[in-house]
Amino acid sequence: MKDSAPRRIWPFVLLAIPILVLYLYTSVEIVPDATRARPVGNAEDIAALSERSDTNILFILVDTLRAERMSSYGYDRETTPFLDNLAQTGIRFDRHISQSSWTKSSMASMWSSLVPLRAGVTTAEDTLSSRIDMPAEILSEAGFKTVGLYRNGWVEGYFGFDQGFERYRRPFGGSRLTEASQLRPNAKSFGTDQNLVDDAIEFLRIHGKTSRWFLYLHFMDLHEYTYDEESAVFGNAVPDIYDNSILRTDWMISTLYDYLAKSDLLSDTVVVLLSDHGEAFGERGFEGHARNVLPETTETPLIISLPFRLESELVVLPPTMNVDVWPTLFDLLGLPGQGEIDGVSRREEILSVARGTGARSPRENDYSIAFLDEAWGRVGTPRKPAISVIDGEHRYVSGSGLAGRPFELLLSTEDHQRRDRLAEQPELAERLRAVAKRQLKAEAAFEAETIELDEMQLDQLRALGYDLP
Repeated sequence: MKDSAPRRIWPFVLLAIPILVLYLYTSVEIVPDATRARPVGNAEDIAALSERSDTNILFILVDTLRAERMSSYGYDRETTPFLDNLAQTGIRFDRHISQSSWTKSSMASMWSSLVPLRAGVTTAEDTLSSRIDMPAEILSEAGFKTVGLYRNGWVEGYFGFDQGFERYRRPFGGSRLTEASQLRPNAKSFGTDQNLVDDAIEFLRIHGKTSRWFLYLHFMDLHEYTYDEESAVFGNAVPDIYDNSILRTDWMISTLYDYLAKSDLLSDTVVVLLSDHGEAFGERGFEGHARNVLPETTETPLIISLPFRLESELVVLPPTMNVDVWPTLFDLLGLPGQGEIDGVSRREEILSVARGTGARSPRENDYSIAFLDEAWGRVGTPRKPAISVIDGEHRYVSGSGLAGRPFELLLSTEDHQRRDRLAEQPELAERLRAVAKRQLKAEAAFEAETIELDEMQLDQLRALGYDLP
């Protein structure tokens, strides 16, 4: 008699198991790895991209994203789990350089494929020349629907950044989302990148399958150190909150990528992830950005995800620049280029690594350049140049120190660019110093164009946290 009760219960337990499994299956969403949802490709598929006429471009610019703080670039914190997967199935450029540490100048170089002095955008009132062949113009002529969504006032249309876009606008989401927090007390922009993602998904819902498209998204939450309860996992010091914000941004990008997967758009889309500049945390006495062109503020990511996944991560090791991005994309997709520019296509380097034939021999004078007019916000004052020249493992930097006194450094990747080697390698320093001097003599490729900012425009830019007169 003692065993009869357990025997009566067992049939109900056995019946409950499939019911519980069915409940879990229907109520718990199991999210597959969308980065591996694409077909497998190889070097020949990369080469054949130029023969395709169905490829879209999703161009994601994450403002203020420093490569060294990304787990996909070796950081010991898992700040970019989604981007890690994207890189592991695509192309990662190991040492990528932005052309300035200030958004407006950096973005002008990236779009024009000209270094800052040649692009002619180095101060607050400079605008992009209407004579520059902008990527959106080339893509529009090739039949792409071109849309730009941005949240940074330094890339407003009145600075010339709207050239070639059918629609170019800033998403507005009303007041700041209550579940998100921001570290920067002087950042007064409203909404978050969630508004940007929502608008992007709406665009893809309407046009994703009916047009060949180019969608540019300029993420801004990281610039403002925006984080939420879910991403607040690394601590509450300033560098920790920055890492929290990277994690939140990574998650937002993953939701957009998941939408591409669910909409069956991945096999027709090239996704590009990059940044305009990095961020310093006192490594050499400097904080933030737009003050110098040291490694902390100019070494940024570049990841390209193809319409197919690669079986192992393809890594391009030699230094590359943001001015190389559009020459590379145009070359990969078989589209016309921008004419006489400073950037070069890296298609052959990509194919060499993909085919296992090793890296190409270095191009002659293949220097990576970054420039900042330290007086960019003080219109009418003499230029105060900071410049960086990278040649392989070495970086020459000059500019003004914290006390305003000129300085120069010679850094090496052998010690993660921590120690000045100027006195140890004077001949190398002199050679790179000479390159820097030649760069500083460069003239704008087109006649300079400027805009006189009114008080409303200045207020919008001050809201980003910049100290403007």
